[in-house]
Amino acid sequence: MLYEEIVDQMMKHIEEGTLKPGNRLPSIRALTQEFACSKNTVMKAYGELEKRHIIYSVPQSGYYVVKGYRRRETLEGVHGTIDFLSAGPDRHAMPYRDFQHCINQAIERYKEEMFTYSDIQGLGSLRVQLAKHLQELQVFTVPDKIYVVSGSQQALHLLLSLPFPNGKRHICLEQPTHAGFIEAIRQHGSETYGIEVGNEGIDLTRLEQLFKHNDIKLFYTVSRFHNPTGYSHTNETKRKIVELAQRYDVYIIEDDYMGDLDSNAKADPMFAYDPSGRVIYVKSFSKVMLPGLRLGLAVLPDALREDYLRAKFAADIHTPMLTQGALEIYLQSGMFSAHIERMRKLYSKKAALLQQAFRKWLPAVATYSGSLSGFYSTIELPVPMKAKQLQEYLKHQHVLVDHAERMYLPDFVKDNVIRLSISQVDEDLIERGVQMIAKGITELLSRRTEVKFVSGNKKR
Repeated sequence: MLYEEIVDQMMKHIEEGTLKPGNRLPSIRALTQEFACSKNTVMKAYGELEKRHIIYSVPQSGYYVVKGYRRRETLEGVHGTIDFLSAGPDRHAMPYRDFQHCINQAIERYKEEMFTYSDIQGLGSLRVQLAKHLQELQVFTVPDKIYVVSGSQQALHLLLSLPFPNGKRHICLEQPTHAGFIEAIRQHGSETYGIEVGNEGIDLTRLEQLFKHNDIKLFYTVSRFHNPTGYSHTNETKRKIVELAQRYDVYIIEDDYMGDLDSNAKADPMFAYDPSGRVIYVKSFSKVMLPGLRLGLAVLPDALREDYLRAKFAADIHTPMLTQGALEIYLQSGMFSAHIERMRKLYSKKAALLQQAFRKWLPAVATYSGSLSGFYSTIELPVPMKAKQLQEYLKHQHVLVDHAERMYLPDFVKDNVIRLSISQVDEDLIERGVQMIAKGITELLSRRTEVKFVSGNKKR
């Protein structure tokens, strides 16, 4: 499309420094002549740059480069940073302008209600929209069973503190899992049992033994796009896990924090195999939208209702009404569906590039995980190489990665696993980043071999 050519040219001028922060962009008339196009085409291009918060308009004056905009270096892999560490959504793809519109509409629609105490469970009209949205994820429930939370992490933290109808005490969780849940367990002092998730999925026989013999209150699982590995359970595995939970009176917390990114229409959540309340479904909007909004939901059985509402009241009374109202409008208007479609394409392309780079560059001694739709992947380094050692080496090469040690329980801890997130890395830098990681692995292994050789000579 012609407007995209205009966007690309303006971005090129900004990235190269021809247009600097504060500079005025060419007039609409000038660009209509340069590109032989209509004014509407130029205005659409400038509107797109405004949405990205790269330019802004001044009435009766024109368009200017945002003064706070930090241009990337053309050779970012050399002079800047390739960031596989940050795990928030792609900043350049966030719906800032659309959501700003929704916030304004929410203030107008609800007026006084926006700034008073409200329903602990969440805005009723939002829960109606959430119920409709969840149907698209094969989660069929009613608004009265949906509880709005200040991010899915709050739901997990509160649920750990509640007594469950099965009267049991202990927690079972996948290994590794995201650090926030590990920390929540530490805070509550719960006795825990881990089960490994790897290339072959999960050992269902081992899981059955844990359920059968260890007074398991609940099993925590990230059923698709697992953090940190990126794996997703198959439908058959999900069904069997639910059957085991039913057999041994165990509740499941299904953390579907990135279910929206799943383009496979045949992929079901665990909730679909037992909507009676055995499976507690938790979802976040942080990874696919704006993390600063702190919005999420939980679908809870009636048996937990009163205890949960008391715990939520003690935590923060209710989730902020302004963001709830804006999310309602964002869902109702169809903006969220359009945004998710863009995000699916963006992340699936990045994930495919990452997997391709893994196959091309990683040495055979390193194994990797990941999917073609998720944020995350892991690289397991050859023993005895340490993840922190590689992390420090790469930092000096301007490549940021995360070590996964804090994502394990003490009995399962691995110190040779790094986690990569693709969300903040530009597509054209993914392969270069992986190439630098591969170089780091090879060089550190080489250094270790040299040290051993020198040490061996000294002993002779």
